Parts: sequence; structure tokens; C-alpha cells
Amino acid sequence: MSETLTLSSLPLFPLGTVLFPDGVLLLRIFEVRYLDMIGKCHKAGAPFGVVTLAQGAEVRRPGGGAEVFYSVGTLATITALQTPQPGLMTIRCHGEQRFRISRSMQLKHGLWIADVGRLEDDLTVPVPDDLKATADALERLLESLKARQTAENAPPPLQGPMRLDDCGWLANRWCEILPLPLELKQRLMQLDNPLVRLELVNDILHRTGITG
Repeated sequence: MSETLTLSSLPLFPLGTVLFPDGVLLLRIFEVRYLDMIGKCHKAGAPFGVVTLAQGAEVRRPGGGAEVFYSVGTLATITALQTPQPGLMTIRCHGEQRFRISRSMQLKHGLWIADVGRLEDDLTVPVPDDLKATADALERLLESLKARQTAENAPPPLQGPMRLDDCGWLANRWCEILPLPLELKQRLMQLDNPLVRLELVNDILHRTGITG
């Protein structure tokens, strides 16, 4: 178990997406509250927290509703940063450990910070024989995506090695790809049991005809 299980005053980035551990997140940043935060995180090599919006919009607008987000999110580390023009950053992030918010507050300039407790990583659970069709289907899909992105000179769809024999990793990659409702993706990300997560994903794949 990690010695450091809590983080204080973690900067948060509420988004209309769910970041899964080992996932890749690409962002264009132009709001002042996030330009400053991302710049400091990048300089310090520190993570920030990605939380999924339950209410409100990613970009603040006059008269817009309040931002309300789920209490479980994912740490993100910046792996690449570019500033194509003043007031604009593009970043590539890697999803790390999940966390649960114990206390949050919004600062005067709009940035959210929180005290969080880091959740345990998924246990490594081998994919059982009756779910291996999900691994085969994902491998075919990723090879197709890789070939397309190579032709377009785009970055690869995944960061790090493929772990098609691991329930949690496999389920998370399908959750990222499938066009599921945001609330369902959030619920799947929060599940502590990676085998149950994969079984639920397999049910979805079966209903949509992706697997037999």
C-alpha cells in the first residue's frame, strides 16, 4: 500500500469526459484559470485531478450554471505540452490513480481545488476464457486505429504497453472507446472490481453485436 494516500489542495479540471487509469487525454486550454494551473503543474511535474461534470459546462460563461462534478476522479500527469500561440496550450495527459474527494472549494478566479484520498489501483485479474472475445475484438480495433493514425501521422491511440490479458486495463480501454452515456462511464470507472467491470462491458459488446 502506498505510504501517501492523500493529497491536499489538488487542482481540479472538471470536464465533460471520464478519464480512466492508463488512458490518454488531449486538451486545448485557453481559460486563464487553467493556463496558470497547467503551467505550474508542468513545471513542477505534479499531477492535477480530472473530474467529470454532472452539471455545468467546461468553459465558464456569464450566467452559466454552477459546476457540479462527481466525487471520484483520476489523477492526470502531463506528458507533452505545446504553446502554439499566446493564451493557448495543447497538452497530452496520462491517466494515473483514481481518487475520492473529501473536501473541495472554488477559488476566487474560478479554479477548483480539493483534498483527496487516492484509491487503490485495480488488482491484476487475468481475463477468463469466457471473456477473451472482448480482448480479441479490442486488439483488432486498436490495430485498425493504429494503421489509420500512422497513415495520418497522428499520435498513437494508446500510451504504454497493451495489457489485453488484464481485466481492468481491457475494460477501461473499451469504456473509453464505446459511445456510452457519461454517467454510465463514470459508474464503470468507480467500480472497485475489475472483473465485474469487464463483465458489464462484455454485456454491452454482446448487445451491440461487437462480440458474439
